[in-house]
Amino acid sequence: MMQGTLYIVSAPSGAGKSSLIQALLKTQPLYDTQVAVSHTTRSMRPGEAHGEHYYFVDQAQFLNMIENDEFLEHACVFGNYYGTSRKVIDDVLRSGVDIFLDIDWQGAQQIRDRMPSARSIFILPPSKDELYRRLRGRGQDSDEVIKKRMAQAVAEIEHFNEYDYVIVNDDFNTALADLQSIIRSERLRLERQVQRHDALISKLLAD
Repeated sequence: MMQGTLYIVSAPSGAGKSSLIQALLKTQPLYDTQVAVSHTTRSMRPGEAHGEHYYFVDQAQFLNMIENDEFLEHACVFGNYYGTSRKVIDDVLRSGVDIFLDIDWQGAQQIRDRMPSARSIFILPPSKDELYRRLRGRGQDSDEVIKKRMAQAVAEIEHFNEYDYVIVNDDFNTALADLQSIIRSERLRLERQVQRHDALISKLLAD
């Protein structure tokens, strides 16, 4: 069975990371590409489903999973725990499916330490002005919150050089094409082509 690839995708808020991932998934069959579903202790929100948006667990269960070293990465954010299950990722990868993990640079560092074979992609905005315009355009946050998000964006961007690939999301369609090109090139790597075409290669090399 061909092994899938784990893709870590990071970006500052407003750079378009989630939109790019969702657009990519619409161009890929489910048996080829999925988005990782994380565990969390926060309450389920209206419209969310267990196993689709998150695996919702209580704090005791989450802490027990930490104790048993079941997470590739985990963090506590505003009193709620979030984590990426090693078993969930491994099961998907073993089925030959590529999986995308939307995560910040700190989580990315943890995963790269535990899974060096993962590929990492950082999404950059074309400018600070455009990032600010996008955050304002959401109409969800106050000026104070946007100011904090802009400061946090700079802190995120400082880690872009830790990633394998960098995409500047100026024009959305171009950025999506860049993301598709990364996936395509990774699938053409020697080890994946050998896995995919083992029988063909054996026949071509036979006397």
